[in-house]
Amino acid sequence: MSKKAKTYKVFAFYLLIMAIIQIASLVTSKLKIHNIFLTHFYFVTQFLILSYFYFLLLIDLKQKLLIKIITPLVITSLIIYYYNYPLDFYIFNPFEIFITSLPLVIYTTFHLYNLLNQDKKFYYINLGLLIYLFGSTLVFLTGNLLLLIDGNYVFDIIWSFNEYIYVVYQLLILKDIYPLSKQWRPSLK
Repeated sequence: MSKKAKTYKVFAFYLLIMAIIQIASLVTSKLKIHNIFLTHFYFVTQFLILSYFYFLLLIDLKQKLLIKIITPLVITSLIIYYYNYPLDFYIFNPFEIFITSLPLVIYTTFHLYNLLNQDKKFYYINLGLLIYLFGSTLVFLTGNLLLLIDGNYVFDIIWSFNEYIYVVYQLLILKDIYPLSKQWRPSLK
């Protein structure tokens, strides 16, 4: 399997896992079940899969080394954190959100920088990730504050913003993937 095909498969796996977590979140919400704990699976899984995705995608050895160092450091930090503060598993955890999202924003920036001198491979996916990670990180970092605000107006605006940037992200993924789908279709001749 080529490196490019493996990279696409890792990204497709990421999309599948995120969809499963989002469906679980929607179902638990409709059933009026407290589902904040799902955010932890979302952020940690997103961090792990996208770290691997960027490890495959990036070609600079120093950037790859940074991923090899940061990934276990982040996971170890989270294990220690939740060992010491187990009740934080039931709230939006700004520490977790920040520590899992910042490295991914850095990796997307690395890839954009690398693309200045390369083919624009994964350009729109990367751009979509950068926009979504940056925007959703800000939304999730305000999660506990939003839960304290009396009234739904501000809450609805913030979550609508998150939904909007998610749609932009999905459209940018489609822009990168659609041309590939033409290559993979069997000929009708």
